[in-house]
Amino acid sequence: MDILFSGVTIVTMDEAMRVLFSAYLGVTGTKISYIGKEAPKEAPEKIMDGTGMVLMPGLINCHTHLAMSLLRGAAEDCGPGQWLEEYVFPRTDRMDARAARAGVNLSLAECIRFGITSVSDLYAFPEVTAQAVADAGLKANIALPITLFSDETEEFDFEKDPACRQLRTLAETWNGYDNGRIRIDAGLDSEYTGNYRLWEALADYARETGLGLQLHLGQTKGELEDCLDRTGLTQSQLLDCHRIFGVPVSAAGCVHLEPEDMALLGRRKATAVWCPVSDAKFALGVAPVQEMVKAGMNVALGTDSAAGSGNLDLFREMKAAALSVKQATGNPGALPPQAVLMMATVCGARAQGREAQCGMLKVGMDADLILVDFTAPHLMPCHNVYASLVYSAGGSDVALTMVRGKILYAGGKFHTIDLDETVREMATYAIDKVFAPAPEEA
Repeated sequence: MDILFSGVTIVTMDEAMRVLFSAYLGVTGTKISYIGKEAPKEAPEKIMDGTGMVLMPGLINCHTHLAMSLLRGAAEDCGPGQWLEEYVFPRTDRMDARAARAGVNLSLAECIRFGITSVSDLYAFPEVTAQAVADAGLKANIALPITLFSDETEEFDFEKDPACRQLRTLAETWNGYDNGRIRIDAGLDSEYTGNYRLWEALADYARETGLGLQLHLGQTKGELEDCLDRTGLTQSQLLDCHRIFGVPVSAAGCVHLEPEDMALLGRRKATAVWCPVSDAKFALGVAPVQEMVKAGMNVALGTDSAAGSGNLDLFREMKAAALSVKQATGNPGALPPQAVLMMATVCGARAQGREAQCGMLKVGMDADLILVDFTAPHLMPCHNVYASLVYSAGGSDVALTMVRGKILYAGGKFHTIDLDETVREMATYAIDKVFAPAPEEA
């Protein structure tokens, strides 16, 4: 046994939702090798005293755009259309691989600091993201958001399209890296930035190669109404006609779904990835979480980009999720903290196709875990550990982050990311590159 956590409160998130007080958890190699109330007979190489700490599964951020941390705070208090058209797209167009790497590394450091052990990314420069994740030690599902507009339809050929060829190369290079620590997903930006030729070709490719698929879906009421006006179908119904939901899908948004959409997505075993802070910030509404779960959908949590939500703190997303559903339904018991924690761990692992490896603390599963320091004043006393994690804790309370038995952050220090160098790259290169005036603006 390499490491033994002793005297710790263990929130297992297993099928019985066990919480063990003053307990022990052992890590051998990349796996959890012991959990119990008594100290193991085997002597560990190292003992970590967990007195006053809560040990729990690492959080899983199922939707973000890592490189967009460079745009944090650049545009606020506007609708999503204006935000994208006037601020995000022009800045993304000016980004290059070096600038993207600085943004990705900044976001990965933030994720590690806040107890996120796996992340799903849907953004440009996926090769840069994959290499950064490989170096940082997290797990990730990485997708390139492919678009195809109507005026490009006649020219479209999956085998020749540059973005589709990029996806194929990305998958051949990175899918399954380090025993599956990195997975590549197919990716669509959204229904309204594509058409049936792309959808069908991408769905067929994902099915043939065993990839999942990430996309945005049902983020605004306008999207829903526009699709109904154009086609007589909802976005979900239209995409289903073209085989998109024939592969495991993680759909970010899902704020505006019709009951028949939820029933359809439930039958297809799709995941809704809800980003409650970003949705509130853009005044998009509250996702119908209870209805989605009743329809058989898996519901996970994401932060969206740091530019959209402000930061990548999934603890903040958990609290926002619980509070917004209670407020929207008028029912204070609508979304209890245990359910929210499941969305951030168990359901997140399921969304990424990793439920056999992580999302719970069980012997034989990957040692993807975090320590949360409950000795801070705002976390005392603790009468209900689930409630304290959701309503009182924050990402800054994470004292240790471990992935597959490797410590990525502990004692205020990053073990796999040079934060000083990342900040220098951001300040001396990336910001100037992304925010310099375009030639026509100069």
